[in-house]
Amino acid sequence: MSGSGAVPAQAEGQGGVEDPGDQGGHRPADGPHGLPVWQSSQPGSIYDYIRVASFSLGPDGRIDQWSERAAQMLGIPARYAVGKDPVDAFVPPELRETGRRKVSEILDGREWTGLVPYRREPGDDTGGLAEIYLMPSETESGERAAVCLVVDVRALRGIETDLAASQAVFGQSPMGFTLFGTDLKLLRVNERFATVFGGPAAKYRGGTPHDFLPRPEAERMTAALRRVLDTGEPVTEMQLVGAVPGEEDRRRWSVSLYRLHGASGRPIGVAALAADVTGRRRAEREAANARRNLALLNEAGARIGNSLDLETTARTLLDVAVPQFCDLASVDLFQGLLSGDEAPSGMSDGSAELRRVAFSSAVSDAPLATSAGGAPEGGGGPVAVGAVHRYPFNSPGAAALRTGQVQIIPGRENDDRQELGAVVHSTLAVPMVARDTVVGLVQFSRAKGSEPFGERDTALAVELAARAAVCIDNARLYRREHERALILQRSLLPPGDPEAAGLDIACRYLPGTTATEVGGDWFDVIELPGHRTALVVGDVMGRGLRAAVAMGELRTAVRTLALLDLEPAEVLSALDEIARGLGGGGDGRTPVRSPRGGPGAAAPASERRASARTADLSEVYLATCVYAVYDPVTRRCTFANAGHLPPVLVEEGEDALLLDVPPGMPLGVGGEPFEETEVDLPDGSLLALYTDGLVESRDHPLEEGLRAFREALSGDGRPLEDACDHVLSALDTSHGEDDIALLMARVHGLPKEAVGDWNLAPEARSVARARELARDQLTDWGLQELVDTTELLVSELVTNALRHGHGEIRLRLLLDRTLVCEVWDADLAQPRRRRARDTDEGGRGLQLVGLLSSGWGSRRTPRGKTVWFELALPDGESEAVDPTEALLSLF
Repeated sequence: MSGSGAVPAQAEGQGGVEDPGDQGGHRPADGPHGLPVWQSSQPGSIYDYIRVASFSLGPDGRIDQWSERAAQMLGIPARYAVGKDPVDAFVPPELRETGRRKVSEILDGREWTGLVPYRREPGDDTGGLAEIYLMPSETESGERAAVCLVVDVRALRGIETDLAASQAVFGQSPMGFTLFGTDLKLLRVNERFATVFGGPAAKYRGGTPHDFLPRPEAERMTAALRRVLDTGEPVTEMQLVGAVPGEEDRRRWSVSLYRLHGASGRPIGVAALAADVTGRRRAEREAANARRNLALLNEAGARIGNSLDLETTARTLLDVAVPQFCDLASVDLFQGLLSGDEAPSGMSDGSAELRRVAFSSAVSDAPLATSAGGAPEGGGGPVAVGAVHRYPFNSPGAAALRTGQVQIIPGRENDDRQELGAVVHSTLAVPMVARDTVVGLVQFSRAKGSEPFGERDTALAVELAARAAVCIDNARLYRREHERALILQRSLLPPGDPEAAGLDIACRYLPGTTATEVGGDWFDVIELPGHRTALVVGDVMGRGLRAAVAMGELRTAVRTLALLDLEPAEVLSALDEIARGLGGGGDGRTPVRSPRGGPGAAAPASERRASARTADLSEVYLATCVYAVYDPVTRRCTFANAGHLPPVLVEEGEDALLLDVPPGMPLGVGGEPFEETEVDLPDGSLLALYTDGLVESRDHPLEEGLRAFREALSGDGRPLEDACDHVLSALDTSHGEDDIALLMARVHGLPKEAVGDWNLAPEARSVARARELARDQLTDWGLQELVDTTELLVSELVTNALRHGHGEIRLRLLLDRTLVCEVWDADLAQPRRRRARDTDEGGRGLQLVGLLSSGWGSRRTPRGKTVWFELALPDGESEAVDPTEALLSLF
C-alpha cells in the first residue's frame, strides 16, 4: 500500500501481532489504555513511509555513528561517512561556511531544524533535500556532541499531500462516508452523514448500524459488513430504506462496502459509501410508470377496435386494463344507444338506464360493488354483467355521465358493504365520450396494497376510455347501419324459397364483403300471367350500400316492366333507358362536360366536383342483366341479355352447355337494341343463371371459372338445393372480391292434363260453348266450387272478344297453384275497365271480373291480345265470392 496516510495499527487502537521471538507463551502486558506494549509491529509502520534516518556527531564535529537507514536513504555506506566532516561530505561548497557555523552552534548546546541539501555519495552531482533535526548531546566524559534525525522531504511532502487529499475526500464528499472497525463499530463519519441523520459527527463514533437504521435494515447492513470483512469481496449498490429525523417520507440509499487494509496487508476495517437515491428511485418509478402507460396505450391501440361488436370491444378494454393498470374494472353503456336510439332520454343528466356489458377482476371472480354509483336504483349489491341499472342522481357515476369529467372516488373503510372496505381503496369513474357524446361509463378500481391513482393514471384512464368510446361508438353506428343495410338487402331480394309454375327454384346470395353483407348483385323470380315465370339475374358495377341502392331501383323497375307483360327485349330496352336516366341525373342523358378555355384548360373546382359526383353516379348505375321468360305449357324459354354472362343449361345425362344468347350492351350504355333467343327446355333439365363473382376472381381467369362451373353442374343428379351447395363448395367463393348470385331452376312444365285449350268460332253460340267447355274441364279437375264463377267470367271475356275483337277466339284453362283462364283474339286494342253509370245497360263486365277473380289483365301477343283472369283454388276454409252478390253490388 502506497504512502496514503494510513494510520498504523497502534495509533488506531487495533491489536498487534504477538512477537514471534517470544517463546514463553506469555501474553504481553497491556498499557494503561488497554493497548498491547512490548510487542513488535509488522513491516509497514509510519516510519517506513516517512523514511527517518539517524546519525551522531562527536565533539570534534565529525560523524562518529552512521545508521543503516541513513546508508539506505542517503545512499552512502558507513565507511564513507564515519569520521568525516558532514559539512565537507554532504553540503555544497557555497553553503559550507553556513553549515560549519550551524554545527558549531549545535555543539554549543543549541537545537536546530532545517532543510539541508545533500549529495547521495562522493562525486555524485545529483543531490537530495532532507529535513534535519539536530539535538545536542553529551559524551561519557561530558563533552558536547549531537544526535541528528534526517527525514526525506519528498516522502514527507507526499504523506502530507495524501493526508490532505484523504481529509478533503472524506470531509467534502457529497455522499455519506463512514469507516467501520473490525468490531463493526463506527470509527469515523463525514459531515454529510452527520447532516442527514442529525448531530455532530463525533456523536456516531463507536456506534453501530442499529443507531441510525430500522432494525431489519440494520441487520442487513451488519450482515453485509461482516461478509465484506471476512471475505474481502466488496458489496456494491445495496439498497437500504430508512427514515430521516424530521421527515415523514422514507428515504432510500445505495450503499457500497469495501474492506480496508493496513500497510502490512491485514484488514483494519470496512469503508461504506452511501448515496441518497430517493429522487432517482422516484424518477425510475415514474419512468417505469410512463413506460407502462405507453405500453398500455400501444396495446390498447393494437387490440381495441379490432372487432365491431360492442361487447367484444368492452371486454378487450378490460383485458388491456386488468391487471396491468387496475385490479378490477367494469363498463356500462346506455341502454338506449344499444337499442338503436340516437339520444335516449336521461343521457344529459346521467339518469338514463345503463347496461353492464363487461366486468373484469384480478381479485375476485364475482362482481363487486364499487363506490362510483352507490347502491343501484331498485336494490343494492353488485351489478351483474347484462343487468340494466341506473346511477342515483347525486352519485359520482351520474356526475361523471352528466359532466363528462372523470370522478376520483376514494374507498370507504366503514362502508356497510364489506367488499368495499376490504378490497377497493380508490376508483376512477371515467365517462366514455365519443364525438362529444357520452356513450357510457368505465370504472377502474385498485385494491388495497396497490398504489393509489395519480395524475398520470387519471390521464391514462381518460385516454383508454376515449379510445374505447370511439371504437364502441363506431361499433354502434356499424350495427345500426348494418341492420338497416340488411333490411334493405332482404327487402330487395326474393324470399328464400320462391315458387313458380313448372319450375323448382333454388337460389343463393353471397356478399363480396362480410362487413356490410350488401352488394349490387340481384336475382328475382317474377310470376307472369298464364303461369309463366320471369327469371332475372343482374349485377350493378360496384358494391356496398350504394350498389345495393342502385340494385333496388333497377330491380323495382324490372318488376314493374315485367308486370306489363312485355317481351324480354322490350323489358331490357326500357330498363336501359331507366338506368341512363338514373345515372345521368334524371333527364335520361349521361352528361358530358365540355372543356372551357380550349384544350388542356382546367375546369373550376366546383365543376370538377360536380363532374366527379356525376361520374360516380353513372358508374353505380352501369349494370348487366339477363332476363328470361319461361312458359310451362310450351316448355319454351325466351332470353334477352344486357352484357351479362350466358346462362348454363344441363339436360339429363348431358354435359352442361353455355347457351348462345347474344350478350348485348350493359344497361346504362344505350344506343343498341337487344335481341331475343328462344330455347326449348325439356323436362328434367337444369337452368342456371349467375353473376361473374361466382366464376371470376384474381386467382383464376373467367374461362377457367366457367369451365369449373360447367364441370360442377354436369351429370348432376342431386336435389336442387344440394346442387346449389355443391356448386358453391366446388368453386372459389371465399375470395371476397365480388358479390355472388346464383339462381337455378329445374324444369318440369305443366302436364297435359293440367291444360285445357280450345279454339272457338267468332259467333254468338261460342259463348255457350265456352261455358260448357269450362264447366266440363273444372268438373274433371274436381273444382266444382269454381264452376259457377268460372262460367260467368268466361262468358264475359268471350262476349267481349266477340263484341270488340275479330278473328278466331281461343280459350285456355291452366291448372297449377291457381286456376288461370285466358281468352285470345286477333284485335290489338287493349280492354279498359270503366265505371258504368246507373242508366247504362252494359260496361260492367270487367268490373265483375275484377270483383270475382283474384287478378286479371291483358297482354299483347304477336297476333292480337290475350285477356286473362285468375282464381284461387278452394282450400276448404275460406268461402268463394258469391256471383249473385257480386252482380247485385254493381247496381
